[in-house]
Amino acid sequence: MRFPSEIVVDRFLPTARAMLAGELSAHGLTQQEIADHLGVTQAAVSKYVGGDVAVESRFSEDPRMQSTIDEIAAGFADGSMDAYDALGELLDVIRAFEDRGPICEIHEEAVPALAGLGCDLCLRGHDEAVADERAVLSTVRSATRLLADETAMVASVPNVGTNVGMALPDAEDERDVAAVPGRVHAMRGRINVPANPEFGGSQHVARTILAAMAVDPSKRGALNLATDESLIGAARDRGIDPLQFDAGYENRRERLEAAFRDRGAVPAVVYHEGAFGIEPITYVLGTDALEATQLAIELVGAGKA
Repeated sequence: MRFPSEIVVDRFLPTARAMLAGELSAHGLTQQEIADHLGVTQAAVSKYVGGDVAVESRFSEDPRMQSTIDEIAAGFADGSMDAYDALGELLDVIRAFEDRGPICEIHEEAVPALAGLGCDLCLRGHDEAVADERAVLSTVRSATRLLADETAMVASVPNVGTNVGMALPDAEDERDVAAVPGRVHAMRGRINVPANPEFGGSQHVARTILAAMAVDPSKRGALNLATDESLIGAARDRGIDPLQFDAGYENRRERLEAAFRDRGAVPAVVYHEGAFGIEPITYVLGTDALEATQLAIELVGAGKA
């Protein structure tokens, strides 16, 4: 566990000092004068100017950071800025970098549990909503691992790829649905999961989930597979009445929601048989991503039995 403030101390501050030392040296200040401005020793300034201190490129190459350092250096050099003014300028940069900027990026690398959350913990403090986001991301990760471990599912992955999605309880649009960016694909007889799930990582699976939730809020998970008669037959054998819908993309969410309302319920399996340029796809739904994935594996297995 690491706090964002540690990133500031360990990575931002040395970078800022090294950049300032270099700029102040370019303005003709002596190393002792630079040391007085930075509040460090002359020996430390020698290291900064000599390039002996590691610099974080995600800070040093940022245009805002560069312009702020230039402004502070010029202010120190001509006497128009003091340490108080400089701290204010740098704190503004830190706040900007903590708002889904490079400090967030580095913090996510140090604390993997934050990955994919679009975390703004530094700005809003602890938020119970983040617990829902973490739970959804964890469930989708478990579902994709389960899918990847089932080699029998490889043949059911469509050419466009599979995605596994799950929505937040109060989801309104695709940004509230977590899925795998880039989708899951079959490669060399295995299922390849290219990345960890993120919110906003899907369109079609997300829209199917959102349409389902509008009628049955408990249906928050889904994945897509290639449409296959054996899969549809296995669903019917299990007592599921699959819903067929038109393959067109236009207004699909609205059309699916209307179909669910006409049915009076959201079935666990919905499918289309494709159209020109659209591959036949089946969606398996559940209360969460893991339940939907488990059902899909069972149906595929039963269809091949």
